[in-house]
Amino acid sequence: MAHDRTAIVVGAGIGGLTAAVALRRRRWDATVLERATSLEPVGAGIALAPNAVRALESIGLGDPVLDLAALQGPVGLRRPDGRWLVRGDASMVGPEPTVLLHRSQLVDLLRGALDDGAVRLGVTVTRVDPGGPSERATVRVRARDDSEEAGLAADVVVAADGIDSPVRTALFPGQPGPVYAGATAWRFVTPEPVAVEPAETWGRGSVVGLTPLADGRVYCYLTATLPEGTRFRDEVGELQRRFGHWHPPLRALLGDLDPATLLHHDLRWLKEPLPRYDVGRVALLGDAAHAMTPHLGQGGAQAIEDAVVLAANLRAAPGSAAVIGPALAAYTAARKGRTQGVARMSAQVGAATTWRSPLLVGARDLGMRAVGRWVLPRAARRLDWILDWQPPVA
Repeated sequence: MAHDRTAIVVGAGIGGLTAAVALRRRRWDATVLERATSLEPVGAGIALAPNAVRALESIGLGDPVLDLAALQGPVGLRRPDGRWLVRGDASMVGPEPTVLLHRSQLVDLLRGALDDGAVRLGVTVTRVDPGGPSERATVRVRARDDSEEAGLAADVVVAADGIDSPVRTALFPGQPGPVYAGATAWRFVTPEPVAVEPAETWGRGSVVGLTPLADGRVYCYLTATLPEGTRFRDEVGELQRRFGHWHPPLRALLGDLDPATLLHHDLRWLKEPLPRYDVGRVALLGDAAHAMTPHLGQGGAQAIEDAVVLAANLRAAPGSAAVIGPALAAYTAARKGRTQGVARMSAQVGAATTWRSPLLVGARDLGMRAVGRWVLPRAARRLDWILDWQPPVA
C-alpha cells in the first residue's frame, strides 16, 4: 500500500528503529538514517520491564520478544562478600515479568520488521531544518565517502540520535547538555553459558550486576565512583583489581574476559530537562530527549514508549503542518512529564550507589538487612506509575 506521509528517523538505535516500525504500522513511509556502517551492538544486555513489553506488543512485536528473552527470576541485593541484603522472587516486585535479552537481538528484531531499504547505513546528518507552517522539514546528509551532500525532505523528522544528539544541540543551542552522574560503567556478555544467581551487589561506591540471558550467557555490568573521563591502560586488569575479590563467580568471569568485548562509558544524564520535545516538524525521542542513568533500567523502555506514543499521535495526521504541529505538541504533552520524572527518580536511586563513606554504606546495608523481604514489594509500589503504563489505544 502506498504511503503519502513521509518521516525521516535520525539514528538506528532501539528508539529510532521502534519509531520506524511504529510509524510504518500507521501508514507512514519512514526511512532511518544511521551514520554507522553496521548495526552490530556488542557487549550489552537489556532488561525490558512490563511497560516496554506492552509497547512492543502494541506494534506486533510482543511475542517475538518473549520468544528470544529470558524471564527475570529471583531478585535481590548482595554485599561484596556474598551475604544477601535483600532477597526474593520476581513475583514480589509485580505480577508481570521483566524480560532479559541481548541488545543485538532486539535490534535485529526491530530491523527485521522493516522493509528492505528502510535503514540507510553510513549516512551522516549534517543539518536539520525543522520547517514551518507552509514547508516540510529538510535534512542535509553526507554519504559515507564524504564526497557530496544531499538534501532530503519529509513531513516529520524524528531525532533519535542519542545522548550527544547533534539535532538537539542545533534546535536548543542554549540548552545545557548531559552531565556526569558520578560513576563510570563497564559492560560485557560472557561468550559461554555460566551458572549465576541474578542479583546486584552493592559495595563502597561500586555496583556489580549479573543477569542470565536466555541462551545461558551472562550480562555483567560494573560501576565505580571515579572522576569523569577516567580510563585505564589495562581495563581488564583494573576490573580484576577492583572486583576480583568479590563473591564468586566474579573472579572467574573477569579472568576469562576478552578486552575486545568490554564496553566502558561514563554514566551521564540530562539533568536540565528540555522545555519541549518538538520543534516545528521535528520530534526528539529517547536519549536525545531525556537521557537518564541506568539505575531503574528504563532508558530503553522510555525510548520505546516514546516511539509508540509519537506514532499514535501522528496516526491521522496528513502532511499539512496544520495537523502535524498539534500532533507533535500532543506528543510532548504526553511524554515530557513522565520521562523527566523517570530520569529524576533514576538519578536519585543511583546516588546511593556512589556512597563511599564506611558510615553511610554501613547504615545503608544495615537498613536493607533490617527490612529484608519487606523492602522489595514496597519499592515496587513506588514504581507502579512507571511499570503500569499502557500504550495508546489504536
